[in-house]
Amino acid sequence: MIILWQQLTAGTLNNLIESFVLRKGTHYGKDEKTLEEKVEDIKQQLRLGSIVLVWSELHETINILPKKNYILK
Repeated sequence: MIILWQQLTAGTLNNLIESFVLRKGTHYGKDEKTLEEKVEDIKQQLRLGSIVLVWSELHETINILPKKNYILK
């Protein structure tokens, strides 16, 4: 199930994104970005609609996925 990021408080959204970034160990090429820059990159992608927040009832977890890869089941 897709969770609309706009429905989350700013603090909840920040915590969720920080957890995702730290969990994924995202690499940004030659120039490493700060946690704050990575969080802002994710927020920008959410605003643009290229990624979505997805709740898994089975695993009781939330994840951030590319919108094009999310398929309703």
